[in-house]
Amino acid sequence: MAILDQLTSQQAIDLENKYGAHNYHPLPVVLTRGEGVYVWDIDGKQYYDFLSAYSAVNQGHCHPKIVNAMVQQAQTLTLTSRAFHNDMLGKFEKFACEFFGFDKLLPMNTGAEAVETALKLCRKWAYEVKGISENEADIIVCENNFHGRTTTIISFSNDPVARKHFGPFTKGFIKIEYNNLEALEIALKNNPNVAGFLVEPIQGEAGVYVPSDDYLIKAKALCELYNVLFIADEVQTGIARTGRLLATCGNCTCETKNCSDTPDVKPDILILGKAISGGVYPVSAVLANDSIMKVIQPGNHGSTFGGNPVAAAVAIAALEVVRDEKLAENAYQLGNLFRSELQKYIDKSSIVKLVRGKGLLNAIVINDDEDSETAWNICLALRDNGLLAKPTHGNIIRFAPPLVMTKDELLDCVGIIIKTLKQFE
Repeated sequence: MAILDQLTSQQAIDLENKYGAHNYHPLPVVLTRGEGVYVWDIDGKQYYDFLSAYSAVNQGHCHPKIVNAMVQQAQTLTLTSRAFHNDMLGKFEKFACEFFGFDKLLPMNTGAEAVETALKLCRKWAYEVKGISENEADIIVCENNFHGRTTTIISFSNDPVARKHFGPFTKGFIKIEYNNLEALEIALKNNPNVAGFLVEPIQGEAGVYVPSDDYLIKAKALCELYNVLFIADEVQTGIARTGRLLATCGNCTCETKNCSDTPDVKPDILILGKAISGGVYPVSAVLANDSIMKVIQPGNHGSTFGGNPVAAAVAIAALEVVRDEKLAENAYQLGNLFRSELQKYIDKSSIVKLVRGKGLLNAIVINDDEDSETAWNICLALRDNGLLAKPTHGNIIRFAPPLVMTKDELLDCVGIIIKTLKQFE
């Protein structure tokens, strides 16, 4: 360990390049420590983290309450598998069900696992409750979606990088345009075998694409009309990121004021991950009411690590932090401030077309082609100026800082972003 501690940034990068699969293209910075909204590299330089591990670190890096929960539980009992009960899982399930307003929770580890779980749950409900013939169920998804990278999930992706040379693909999915209610209704009306509609309340990886104000409400109504399950993938948008506890906000328990622009929709199946653990430990979950979750019986689904005691303890602490520190309210207020301050610059800018988002999930669209390197070069310059962000979808830069950020810190970050953008005008 002492030898590893003495690595230079380039040595650390070289090790990854030599011994690791090249399945990511990270920004060239090597981080070694994090606290709150900040991270530090090997050389001791401090940065604002404006990605939050793709919204996994909503509660800030190394939040002491969450870390302490993990350490204390790890010193007592880490894993039993689900072959036996443990004294933490039921506590987590009760806490989360009451927190989000559902009857049942099925615990897993990663966001992709949770999406796969929701797909299986939807299909089993289709055959055993709705009465669709075996192997005939279809699930509607949206173009430009990002739900993970398993074989089944990339089967309904339209990202050629994610799909090429990974076939054959899983059947049973219908792709429609996002934010298009007419397309959804046509797909529902013309196919009695539709079991569910899987949707991101905001398409994050596609560039923080926010749908029309009435899209989710009317989509849910259409699903109810045609007896189809509305499945919300809130792996990235959930846990206070968009200014409410959930972007769909059905049975929301946070106290954010004046956010009537957020739809009040309760999904039939809710998918959570990332910040449900505060980025401290892999935790994900699928929540649904008894009428749906009852179709899952012993042997149908599971995970050795899913619902382990450490995950349960960490998730309870992480959700308590969101509630007690009013992170949804903070995200709502700071998000409005962030967009309004950036808009003042954009009104006079030639390098940025627009800023969009909700809460502290935002993006700017760079005035250049998707295939250009402008957004990447801007992120390199932001790094040099003390702020870390990454492009998404070519010419779009996503901004998603930890929700523990203060107003003064946010305004400091806005200053860094504007200063950097001016270098490219």
